Amino acid sequence: MDSKQHLAISFYQHLGKLFYAIALADKKIKKVEFEVMKKHISLLNMEENLIAIDIKINIEHQITSTFNMLYFEETDAQTCFNDFVTFKRTYESLFTASLKNTILKIAGKIASGFSNINKSELMMLAKLSIELKK
Repeated sequence: MDSKQHLAISFYQHLGKLFYAIALADKKIKKVEFEVMKKHISLLNMEENLIAIDIKINIEHQITSTFNMLYFEETDAQTCFNDFVTFKRTYESLFTASLKNTILKIAGKIASGFSNINKSELMMLAKLSIELKK
C-alpha cells in the first residue's frame, strides 16, 4: 500500500471516528443514526476529495467499518472527536471549504437522525463547526 492510499484510508477512518462521536454524544447510538450516516456518506464524492486521486477506496466501507469497530469496542465519544481534530490539524490541506461543509452537513443529519438535536449533540456540533472554521 502506498502512502497516498494509506492517507486516504486514514482520512475516511477518521471521518468514521467523527461520525461515531457525533452519534454517541448523548451516550447512546440509535440504529437510525447509523442508517442516516450510511445514507449521507454519498455526499463525500471522489471529485471533492483531493486525496482520492487514482485510488479506488470504498468510502462507505472505511467509514462504516470504523464506526462499527468503535461501537463494539465501546470507545469514548470525546476520544474519537479528539482523534479527528488531531488528524484534521495535521492534514489541514485535505479539508477544502466544500468538504468541511459536507462533513458538517452529514454530522448535523446524524445528530438529528432520531429526533431533535439534544444538548450533548449540539455542543459537539458547535465544537466541530468551530474547528472546521479554523
